[in-house]
Amino acid sequence: MEAAITIIGTGLAGYTLAREVRKRDPKCALRLITADHGQFYAKPSLSNALAQGKTPTQLSNADATRMAAQLKAEILTQSRVTRLNLAQQYVEVDAQIYPYQQLVLALGAQQRHVPIEGDAASAVMMVNDLDSYQAFRARLQQARHVAIMGAGLIGCEFANDLLLAGYQVSVIDPASTPLNRLMPATAGQVLQKALAELGAQWYLGTAVQAITQQAQGYQLQLLDGRQLQADLVLSAIGLQPQIALAQAAGLKVQQGIVVDRRLQTSVDKVYALGDCAELEGLILPYVMPIMHAARALACTLTGEPTPVHYPAMPVVVKTPACPTVIASPPPAVACTWQLTREGYKVRACCYDTEQQLIGFVLMGEAVGEKQALTQQLPALLA
Repeated sequence: MEAAITIIGTGLAGYTLAREVRKRDPKCALRLITADHGQFYAKPSLSNALAQGKTPTQLSNADATRMAAQLKAEILTQSRVTRLNLAQQYVEVDAQIYPYQQLVLALGAQQRHVPIEGDAASAVMMVNDLDSYQAFRARLQQARHVAIMGAGLIGCEFANDLLLAGYQVSVIDPASTPLNRLMPATAGQVLQKALAELGAQWYLGTAVQAITQQAQGYQLQLLDGRQLQADLVLSAIGLQPQIALAQAAGLKVQQGIVVDRRLQTSVDKVYALGDCAELEGLILPYVMPIMHAARALACTLTGEPTPVHYPAMPVVVKTPACPTVIASPPPAVACTWQLTREGYKVRACCYDTEQQLIGFVLMGEAVGEKQALTQQLPALLA
């Protein structure tokens, strides 16, 4: 049966879009296809579920059956799309053909991999969905010391969560300070100090070279010669958009699946949104951009072509040891940081050559300035 709209992916992007479509069109044939169980949950909650006292099961808001009923949609679970036939407008799942009128790719992103030597390199865990998080929580029951590869946003959030739950945590990153791509070094040092006071051990300016199995746990050999022992190793070195399916179908891809302001790909009637999409050089793996994109795309899919607009959208970092809000300046824009610090209270503002505020970092008590400063920022995409 042909679906008027087929969405590949049931993460936040796929399900949010489906809900927005249903608000505008209660009757159109809607199909969602997912390689996993299709449960609806908020991925950002994975990195602070321990502190909230939530089990993996409690993170799920609804299963696929319930979502299908709510959305009045067909949801195919445990069904991996193997090919897109864009000329004849159908997708293949295990040699089964599913025609569509309009197709949306909400494929998300996958964990980055780095080469690691040693007989236990394959033991490194990655958390990028509810299933992998369940496996991680199961392994935690036999662990005391967790080594985290990556001091970016997700790595720091997991570190804070694990520390609050009583685990020993070591964080390893090639950069000299945490969140070095998102904030000035001085601000990164403040976060580093706050987590260190909770017990975090930092191994910065280096990376994991090899992981070997020990009688109990693992030994990590670092590039700078240092070694450490851990019961569990978690990789949080970043995400990269899922583009293989689109690339094989001949869609234009760069870092992500390239879309225009209406979120259409290089092929008519094929769209992309969420972590897999690249719009004017931007890949925004955060909740608010997904919400704005889903609302705009729902209008387009239901007959009202609508370009997406992105206002300024600061990101709240879930590190209660040092509350942090970040509004990153636009990439490739010359700017100057002006920073004031008083203990854990940090106010860092980024100005362009015309002294226009284009980004900020607020930490500690300064996070109360979020709303006032956000109002001064230009729209990310007007």
